[in-house]
Amino acid sequence: MIGAGRTDAGVHAWGQVIAFDVAWRHDRDALRRALNANLPPDVALRNIESVPRDFHPRFDAKRRTYQYAINNQIDSSPLLRRRTWHRHRPLDLPSMQEASNLLVGEHDFATFGRPPVGENSKRHVFRADWQQDDALLSFTVEANAFLQRMVRSLVGSLCLVGEGRWSVSTFAEVFAAANRALAGPTAPPQGLCLLGVTY
Repeated sequence: MIGAGRTDAGVHAWGQVIAFDVAWRHDRDALRRALNANLPPDVALRNIESVPRDFHPRFDAKRRTYQYAINNQIDSSPLLRRRTWHRHRPLDLPSMQEASNLLVGEHDFATFGRPPVGENSKRHVFRADWQQDDALLSFTVEANAFLQRMVRSLVGSLCLVGEGRWSVSTFAEVFAAANRALAGPTAPPQGLCLLGVTY
């Protein structure tokens, strides 16, 4: 069994892709139902497709999309605590979006993570957007690939911008330095979710 990528403990996945070989004589829906009946309650297969034997869910991926959720209000929410990061200080979303715009394109993201293999820390980000729904803020980022803990590190640094502790220009300088030691705090895992993988 091979996955499209690893996730840290506590990170969620709505669109993880797993490849596996199985001997099965019935249709794919029956296989999906049979597997879901035996999986633990926090794991479920949403779809099954046949693929060529040389398909690799990680190396054949063209893009991956993650979303990070923040509960931005004074009081914490027990119902949201397992899937959001509670930040009680008000966050300036326009400033965070201005800093996020700097991420789009191909850049060296060494400030925000380490490559899982080798030394290449360059990645191409296609989208980096913030949305707000009352107190719930969500950061959606799409790239060809990600460094280890890259999204969580980005969110932690962007929150420093949102709190006014960093200016957008400070964020730009830290980003350009390609120095992991300069990054802000790494956001906790529970707010992060892999939304999907594009092939």
